[in-house]
Amino acid sequence: MGEELCDLERELILLLRHHLANARKQNPKLLERSAYLLLSRLQTEGPMSIGQLADALGLDASTVNRQTAAVLQHGLAERIPDPDGGIARKFSVTREGAERVAADREWGRQSMGRAVEDWPEDDVRDLVRLLTRFNVSVEKMDGRPWPREQVSSEASG
Repeated sequence: MGEELCDLERELILLLRHHLANARKQNPKLLERSAYLLLSRLQTEGPMSIGQLADALGLDASTVNRQTAAVLQHGLAERIPDPDGGIARKFSVTREGAERVAADREWGRQSMGRAVEDWPEDDVRDLVRLLTRFNVSVEKMDGRPWPREQVSSEASG
């Protein structure tokens, strides 16, 4: 399986390169990657503190502090009292932040749709299933699962 792992590593690097290099070139209005991930996590899990975000994203608290400062400055998130009554203030996505994430997601779906428009639907489903399975395996190793609305039993096992 050594050759296959070399191929997998190369293809994943190329996937990231294609996505990251071309996305902002094609659409300069897209959120920075760190802002998109942070806001997406807040949308999925609800208000979180710096510590919770740092743990969820696997980043140092000082890094998350800089990232939250940037989204606060741009009005994409806001500080709120802890909804559970805790002492720490938490971060929540603003309406503008939610709209920007939604616009980025729609742009991403359209972009991916163009890339696979001539693929059979079963191939697209297989790709989603295998990428989900791969990501879930990586997340298990890391101990930081990314919340998903649904993960098929085949993808998670």
